[in-house]
Amino acid sequence: MKETQARQAAIRLGTHGEDYGSWMSTPVFYITGGLLALSVLLAVLFFAAFRLVVPGVMVFAAAALLLALLGWITWIRWQYAFGGGGMMDRVHQTVLSHLDYDGTGRLLDVGCGSGALSIRAALIWPSAQVVGMDYWGALYHYSQSLCEKNAASEGVGTRCRFQHGDAKKLAFPDESFDAVVSNYVYHNIMGTDKQALLMETLRVLKKGGVFALNDEMRPQMYGDMEAFAQELRDRGYQDVQLVDTAREAFGSRRRAGAMMLGRSQMLVGRK
Repeated sequence: MKETQARQAAIRLGTHGEDYGSWMSTPVFYITGGLLALSVLLAVLFFAAFRLVVPGVMVFAAAALLLALLGWITWIRWQYAFGGGGMMDRVHQTVLSHLDYDGTGRLLDVGCGSGALSIRAALIWPSAQVVGMDYWGALYHYSQSLCEKNAASEGVGTRCRFQHGDAKKLAFPDESFDAVVSNYVYHNIMGTDKQALLMETLRVLKKGGVFALNDEMRPQMYGDMEAFAQELRDRGYQDVQLVDTAREAFGSRRRAGAMMLGRSQMLVGRK
């Protein structure tokens, strides 16, 4: 872990004009801003045109709440941005610092987004071949071409391969990778058993391979993760533990909660 942290200290992603985006997507701002504008317009109409005080006050209160929400998500967006608060980068460092990986063979990043975690892994372990997989839904502007462009700009384009895929059914044979990572992906996949998603990821990991799977592991979504970790130990997995990334990456659960990730946990170990 200390060796990996030392390697990460010299890495500065996004300094060559790369686009890694933000975890707070742009459509959220459009929707919130649009609702705010509509609320202000209605408040003006109720007060000035129709002389309806009670509806006007209600709509004005809604506009105030939307304004506060817009300010909050703007702060969150800045906190996560590589050119802002740098929380996205800090979380990535935390994930990879817990991966007990020797840097040989192939590493899979499930839900690679803009490619930042995959690229950081390639920079830390120069002998590794990194595969980034994502569904690349419409909510974010991420894409395979964006990932490839970012990797080439960071100098690891020949060792990073990106492809479209589905975390519910990975398009890889059993035991294909020496390491697997994932970061805040599974909670976005609606209508699925989260522990089953974790097992599908672990399916493609070689015997002896290592994993670090970080997410917002709320009990109502994930169930009893302590019991799941014990189940993995019973199956022969080694060094399995749950890391409280809300505290380790964000500093406290309260601060992580302010950024909508207060139940962040990471499952790490060796198959």
